[in-house]
Amino acid sequence: MKTERKIIGFGSLFGWYFRSNLLLRISAGLILGALAGLLLGDSILFIKPFGDLFVKLLKMIVVPVIFFSLITGSASIDPSRLGRVGVKIFVYYMITSAFAVAIGLLFAYMMNPGANLTLDSAMASSSSMAPARGAPGFMSIFMSLFPSNPFESLAKAEVLPVIFFSCIFGIALAHLQHSEDPKIASNAATLFKVCEGAAEAIYKLVGWILEYAPIGVFSLIAVVFAQQGLKVAGPLGHMAVAVYLALATQLLVYGLFLMSARLSFTHFLSGAREAIITAFVSRSSNGTLPVSMRNMENLGVPRAISSFTLPLGATINMNGTAIYLGISAYFISNLVGTPLSVNQMLVVILTSTLAAVGTAGIPGSGAIMLIMVLDSIGMPLSEGGAVAAAYGMILGIDAILDMGRTSMNVAGDLVGTALVAKSEGELDLSKWKK
Repeated sequence: MKTERKIIGFGSLFGWYFRSNLLLRISAGLILGALAGLLLGDSILFIKPFGDLFVKLLKMIVVPVIFFSLITGSASIDPSRLGRVGVKIFVYYMITSAFAVAIGLLFAYMMNPGANLTLDSAMASSSSMAPARGAPGFMSIFMSLFPSNPFESLAKAEVLPVIFFSCIFGIALAHLQHSEDPKIASNAATLFKVCEGAAEAIYKLVGWILEYAPIGVFSLIAVVFAQQGLKVAGPLGHMAVAVYLALATQLLVYGLFLMSARLSFTHFLSGAREAIITAFVSRSSNGTLPVSMRNMENLGVPRAISSFTLPLGATINMNGTAIYLGISAYFISNLVGTPLSVNQMLVVILTSTLAAVGTAGIPGSGAIMLIMVLDSIGMPLSEGGAVAAAYGMILGIDAILDMGRTSMNVAGDLVGTALVAKSEGELDLSKWKK
């Protein structure tokens, strides 16, 4: 890490900055930005370009993240393992992800976070966001999944067709890697390695951009508080409460799934608490995998099942993130004065479910997914715009939200693994007795 910092030229001068905890730096950026905006008022607006730069950097990586992450995520699924276990766990993950974002939208509708605040009209007018009125019908949404020219969709950053094309391309690549023709299999393996390497490079780039996040968040929040004052604090806290209430509801839904299979919910929580707590603290589904494996073994799930379902879940099962996306999209739409229509809510569900297939199980990945969702409903980030300002507000507390959504992602993986093992008759029920 020190070597890398020297290479980029900041190791000696800004070593204290890079050595400090990123979560603390972003939190400090949020607090200091709010204080600066309140105390200095309009005189702090000169820092606005620093926030605009952060927005540009985020927009720069959205399409590459979607494209390479989804290809490698889809291509990593071994076709030979997509038998009964694969189909069962895949269907479970897709259904619960869609169900989770619906729960998020339901809580957003009931609690209506951000409804009592509309960001400054001058800020809103500078956004390039298209009005939500006249949203397309369901069939138009469905047809928009299929690109007539995937390269054109990539160039125009059209989220839904890029997601669809990346998924089917990755599945095709997975099959080619297992071709009986050695030349085809070799070429496919090489292409997979190229895409995997590109995805890793993008993740590294995301990490570098996040190093700038404290400065970007400070600038965005300072401008918002300078123009809006303390009245933005309440809606932001209201939104965070809505997220955690929805996450708690999703956990109860998992309990209903387990009880329907005649498995004890309380026993599951006791056996899986180590993994759930680890996910909460680490904010990483992938980093929690070893603990998840051990917990599942203690709950009587054989490694033959958990070694497939848990890594797959860390890649494609993002129920907690789906809840966060639904509520965040609703919150932002309220702040910019264009509440979501029913059709836009359907797009949020569809985009969140599909995008979860390839999202990296690393801290902060949900914030990148949120940009994809906002793009899909006609609310792209635009420098100096209301959407960017609202996004910056959420990003300031993203670490707090990320802990909850990651723990729920992992809980969903564990529940699905136990249910599949039970349905296959391979669950050691003696370890579920009180």
